[in-house]
Parts: sequence; C-alpha cells; structure tokens
Amino acid sequence: MSADNDNSDSGGHCSTPDSDGEVAEDIAIVAFERKLDTAEEIVDGIGDRYDSIEILEYHGDVFAEHWGEYDCFVGLMASGIAMRKTAGLLDDKWDDPAVVVVDEALTWAIPLTGGHHGANQVADDLASMGAVPAMTTASEAAGKQGVEERAKALDAHVVNGDSTVATNLAVLDENLGPVARLDGPAAVLADDDVTVLKRNGDDGVVLGTGSVSGAKKDQFLDAWEASLEDTDYDLDDVEFVATGTRKEEEEGLLAAAEELGLGVVSFEKETLDEYEGPSPSRSKELIGWPGIAEASAIAGGRDHDLLAEKERYDEAVTVAVGK
Repeated sequence: MSADNDNSDSGGHCSTPDSDGEVAEDIAIVAFERKLDTAEEIVDGIGDRYDSIEILEYHGDVFAEHWGEYDCFVGLMASGIAMRKTAGLLDDKWDDPAVVVVDEALTWAIPLTGGHHGANQVADDLASMGAVPAMTTASEAAGKQGVEERAKALDAHVVNGDSTVATNLAVLDENLGPVARLDGPAAVLADDDVTVLKRNGDDGVVLGTGSVSGAKKDQFLDAWEASLEDTDYDLDDVEFVATGTRKEEEEGLLAAAEELGLGVVSFEKETLDEYEGPSPSRSKELIGWPGIAEASAIAGGRDHDLLAEKERYDEAVTVAVGK
C-alpha cells in the first residue's frame, strides 16, 4: 500500500500479516459433541493468538444466544448449517461478528461473513494447521490490499464504512493511489467515496528499521525488543514497523512482523528525505538515501518525534523509535 504525507507527493507501501481492518480478539468455536476433540486441537494450535478463545457445544440456538459476545465464530460444521443459523441474525457488516466454517479434517477454512472484520484473519491463522483459507473478498481474491487491510497495517480503523465500496473498487482498478496523511489540527471536506482512517489509541510508538540484506527473522525480533529496553514502551505498544521501500521485501523483516502481528509501512525516498534523522548515515554518502531507521521512525510517528536514535544490533539490523 502507499502512504503519503500531505506535504509531499511521495509515499510508501504497507504490508500486513493478516487481511482485515478490525482484528478478531475474542473468538468462539462452535462444534458438535463428536467434534469437540477437534475443537480442542484448534485451541491448542492457534489459541495463543487471541485474547480469548472458547468452545461452545452446538445446539439450534447457540449462535443466537451468543451473538455479539465474540468477534468471530468458528463453526466446526457444514457451511449450510452455519449459514442457516446466522443469516437471520445479520444486521450490519461493521457490527456483526465474523463467521468462519472449517471441516473436521481441517482441510478448508471458509469465511462466510465479515471477511474484512476478522474472518479472513482467523482463516489465515487456521492455515498454520493445514487448512486452506478460501477467501472470496474481492481484494484478497485479486491479491490486492483493500482499505480495511491498509487500516490494519497502520493500526487505524475506518471511520466511514460506507465509503469502502467505492474505494475498494478503486483498489481493484489500481486507481486508489496513496493514503494521504493529514497532520492536525485541521478540517477536511471529503466526498462519499473518500475513506477516512483514524489511528487507534494515542500512545503507541513506531519502530523505524533498516538492515543488511538477508537479515534473519530472529535478528529483527531481538533488535526490536532491545531497542525498547531504555524506553517506557514494550512490543505491545508498537503501532507498526516502518522502513524504506528499498527494504520492503526483506523476508526476515516481514516474517518477524508477522510473528508479532504488526503491519509494515514502507516510505518512499522523498518522504524519508523530508524526515531525515540527526545521526550520520553511510547510505546517504553511498547511495543518497537518508538513514532509513531514523527517517522512517520520524515519518511514521504521530508527532514526528524521535524517541530513541538509531542503534545497530548484531551488525545486521538498525532500529530507531518514533512517536
């Protein structure tokens, strides 16, 4: 994805480990009695990825009784059963819980409703247990990032949900363009086909990251954790990881971000030039790029502040902390 600052024509790209705009944190597995052992296997396999995961034994009104209590239901049953029992409960895609069905052999994980609101995420997590995530939302089917996914990567949420029909069509047509960042206080007049993203929370940090080519996942994980040791923050406070577009395909970086459930935002050179950090940079001398770690931390931070200057870890990964 692209992320533009409103004072610049440059931008960056976002990638994220899952594909929804609203994260599923509390899920329930609904299973027939004969399938409870499989439900327990699912809990053991992916339960640590959620705030809570519970098993509900199936009966005719189980969905209705617990509707609204969970972000996502995983129906360990035929899709037809889940569809008939939940269809009458659906009201609004922004408020309804997501529904995924999975077969007893864990061959398929099929999001039925709420693909961008938890179902795709859960289906993707079930893929780690061997299930094939059968995602049918348009952007995922086309291999593109919808605006809900872009929101997730930026630790933000969509304010005006009705706009996403138009903007996701623009994503499919490759006509959406970059996400513009507007620093307030400010007022903006927007048409109905403009999706507004608002950042979550108010006290997170951004990890600006550079590296040598081929740096390993564990090197990124260790460096990110070490970079926060002298601050008042830890990995749970990280909004996203920021880097430069020349580093956006680093497999170790993407794997580390996926393990932590973090999005990755990559900024174009022009944006990094605007937010160049205070520390000398060898890359500036050699290839004209400012130091990626500090510049991306400042560009991505809410206040464009540098909380911790860059440090190099294991001669492989450089990290700065922005706020």
